Amino acid sequence: MGYRGKLAERDAARALRSQGLTMPAIAERLGVSRSSVSLWTRDVPFQPPLRPERRAWTPDRRPSSLHLRKLAEIERLRAAGRQRIGRLDDQQFLIAGVALYAGEGAKTDGSVLFANSDPRIMRLFCSWLRYFFDIDERRLRVRLYLHQCLDLAASTVFRSSLTAVPFSQFIRPYRAVADPSIRSSKHVHGCSTVRYSCSRTHRAVMGLVEATLEADALPG
Repeated sequence: MGYRGKLAERDAARALRSQGLTMPAIAERLGVSRSSVSLWTRDVPFQPPLRPERRAWTPDRRPSSLHLRKLAEIERLRAAGRQRIGRLDDQQFLIAGVALYAGEGAKTDGSVLFANSDPRIMRLFCSWLRYFFDIDERRLRVRLYLHQCLDLAASTVFRSSLTAVPFSQFIRPYRAVADPSIRSSKHVHGCSTVRYSCSRTHRAVMGLVEATLEADALPG
């Protein structure tokens, strides 16, 4: 069949690798050699999963061709998205952060307040806040929202590294009672809220939000 005959497996391997699966796990799922997986995914950014990998397939049950096509399409569209967006310039970064705050940030006057469970979104927001505003780091506060069954110490270390806010500026966390209908492994580090208490900064952010919402966004 040759290399070109395994394009679907290659694209699926790249998609699985980007989701944090190990090379042996990918090889097992797709029924290919580890050396092939290594060759196909060597340029794919890899971040170890925050929870044990779930085995959707066993060696005697390979994924369907429909699932392989789905994974391949996901990888192709991710690559297309990265190519289309490229590197953000200052104006694009500014608007991206404003759009995030318009959707997830607090609108009540007094403090910049932003909550999210996605580490990438929280990292982007903190970078945006520091980049475009003169921040007094001592006034930043972080609060964790975490199920009681999850590791508070590990989550504090993770969120502190993510936000670059020291432990001493973390306030008392909210420990939610575990809900058996919700998978606790979905967000092992819970949700975090970053607060910057400064009315002037909040008003400046809201001014940008209003300007963005009022702008003529239609091309032409």
